[in-house]
Amino acid sequence: MQSFLLSVDRFSTWVGKAFAWSVVALTLLIAWEVFCRYVLNRPHAWVLDAQIMLYGTLFMTAGAYTLSKNGHVRGDVLYGFLQPRTQAVIDLTLYLVFFLPGVFALTWAGWVYFNESLAINEQTFSADALPLYPFKFIIPLSGALLLLQGVVEIIRCILCIRTGAWAARDGDVEEVDVEKLKAMVHVKDEDMAALERELELQGERK
Repeated sequence: MQSFLLSVDRFSTWVGKAFAWSVVALTLLIAWEVFCRYVLNRPHAWVLDAQIMLYGTLFMTAGAYTLSKNGHVRGDVLYGFLQPRTQAVIDLTLYLVFFLPGVFALTWAGWVYFNESLAINEQTFSADALPLYPFKFIIPLSGALLLLQGVVEIIRCILCIRTGAWAARDGDVEEVDVEKLKAMVHVKDEDMAALERELELQGERK
């Protein structure tokens, strides 16, 4: 079971990192358009639509990646003080009551939305029209990826309720943990306190 959970984590991570390259494309596109507009005096009507599509793609496809890293915003004021089993019960309830219905509705509606757009070959309303249906396909795709990762998170909750400990996640770039950093450089709290006292004494001597 753990191998399945980590495999989905890695898949979500791979998808998130792959679509993260849209940031590079978006940056280059904006820089090129600024050059064309202000230096060559030849702006392009379709660039604004392309910028919106790229940003929307980046935003939508980041959902499953962020969930796989447990990075979505939550109210940690009380949650962080609870036991893992209690946290899992809360998370499981929220996943079943809110997450699954909401994301399933998003995926279903997005699929209908995409098919309607594809059927009429929908395009943007600019002078140089761009096809819209590839962009609208991102909605059900992102919803499906989020559902898959959500199922993994539900399994994690169930395992935590049974065992009392959270299952491991696939590692990735994380914020610096101060306590881990202290351990790596062999610094103790007592050393930090002694250093602070020494700095205070030096300040008083001056």
